[in-house]
Amino acid sequence: MKYVIGIGGVTNGGKTTLTNRLIKSLPNCCVVHQDDFFKKPDQIEVGEDGFRQWDVITALDMDAMVNTIRGWSENPVKFAHSHGVNVSPSTEVADPEQQIHILIVEGFLLYNYRPLMDVYNKCYYISIPYEECKRRRSTRQYTVPDPPGLFEGHVWPMYLKHRNEMVESCLDIAYLDGLKSEEGIYSQVYEDIQNTLLNRL
Repeated sequence: MKYVIGIGGVTNGGKTTLTNRLIKSLPNCCVVHQDDFFKKPDQIEVGEDGFRQWDVITALDMDAMVNTIRGWSENPVKFAHSHGVNVSPSTEVADPEQQIHILIVEGFLLYNYRPLMDVYNKCYYISIPYEECKRRRSTRQYTVPDPPGLFEGHVWPMYLKHRNEMVESCLDIAYLDGLKSEEGIYSQVYEDIQNTLLNRL
């Protein structure tokens, strides 16, 4: 059985922290990070707001991301091995239909790209308020540092725009409060996934 989990949400909301906890506790679990598919800085357009448009779908090589997810779907065991993920020995000899293989897709624009909308079995979305998001982002070190005013002038407005689009898409999304403790968010999601997987077996 193949199972794809989306972990989306606002920048600095806790997506990667949650993902890293889950991949350690879920069986045969691989991950695709959307951030790995950013185009090179010189390929990122400058918008009318005067900022490079990092927080839009065109800043990402979404074809490559979809192809990576497709590669997992076609052969999760091969994908796991090529990404250094240990596959449980029992899954290599058991009935392939009963094997559990999990892919977590983590990123900030997971639910705004039509070719990915039908991929997920379960969707989560982490939100935090403006002031907390701004505070967390100010403590992060990025490869390309944020220029002054980027958060207020581009990052947050794009987040609101994309969140509204996502809500209008009517995907079945479980919303998570990013102000809860890391342990609280992890426990909520882990238990939910466990219950869902048991119901599917």
